[in-house]
Amino acid sequence: WLEPRRSAQLQEIENLLASDDQELIGDFSKPHLLPTVEGKDPGLKYISPSTLAAVLSGSYSGCIGSSVVVDCRYPYEYEGGHVKGAVNLPLQRDLEQFLLESPAAPQEGGKRVIIIFHCEFSVERGPKMCRFLRERDRRRHEYPRLRYPELYVLKGGYREFFAQFPGHCEPRGYRPMEHPAFREQLRRFRGQSR
Repeated sequence: WLEPRRSAQLQEIENLLASDDQELIGDFSKPHLLPTVEGKDPGLKYISPSTLAAVLSGSYSGCIGSSVVVDCRYPYEYEGGHVKGAVNLPLQRDLEQFLLESPAAPQEGGKRVIIIFHCEFSVERGPKMCRFLRERDRRRHEYPRLRYPELYVLKGGYREFFAQFPGHCEPRGYRPMEHPAFREQLRRFRGQSR
């Protein structure tokens, strides 16, 4: 008795995908809320630094119930300056524990839960963690359901965001991954990340 229902659900998903699959969130239930920009990985949705600043300033508070900015940089980078309120999750096990084992609860009233990833430039670590969360979230739910259907990557990463919006950063600083004073920590974290 489930087959006709499953078939109808698959048909509905296929119809949504045929209409405009690039604009729907991960569970295909609605379009992305935030305006997106072109990014390196066409399979991910990127936002500009100004869009993140608008989220932090409350411009989307009528639609967003909860937003989590995930800083995928190493702790010494994060301590040198980060987006106010960002959580530092440099390793996959940290991300899995924080978002999937004790997940943020969706808000009442149909408001969205969005996750925004970044690293120093949002070229490697941030996008990799975004893909990792989506893959692990998919494993835990029956397709197309997801705990976090709306994921974004900050284009240009912390470096670009800090250059444009230092007032949204604490402390107001920027420590690059390749900082000479932290070579040993960089070596250790790169080893743990593999």
